[in-house]
Amino acid sequence: MIAYTTLGTNDLSRAARFYDELLALIGGRRVMEQPGTYIAYGDDANGAGLGITVPFDRQSATAGNGTMVALRARDRAQVDALHAKALALGAADEGAPGERFPGFYAAYFRDLDGNKLNICHMTFDESEFAPH
Repeated sequence: MIAYTTLGTNDLSRAARFYDELLALIGGRRVMEQPGTYIAYGDDANGAGLGITVPFDRQSATAGNGTMVALRARDRAQVDALHAKALALGAADEGAPGERFPGFYAAYFRDLDGNKLNICHMTFDESEFAPH
């Protein structure tokens, strides 16, 4: 359903170094970029992606209150590894890895620009949460 999500940055070079290292842990790589403007990451050119961008209006990028991007991990160990890597790269901890409810294991952090991200591994049946 999601084509891509973008996060604003005030320093594209710094954000690129952060996301190049971080997303490599889950198979993410640069799939498109416009120098000085944006970089798009994905695990292939046609799947959902994550972009980092200088705001179009050239005003300061700010983190949205209530806005969060969730990245899918293949297992709990990958959640732990990605969270640890994000913190090692300078991210701020927003919630250590752990089971939030049965079948949902997640960790939270804020990137170098204050954008909130989640890395999660889900094993529950999504139909359990569907409207009746």
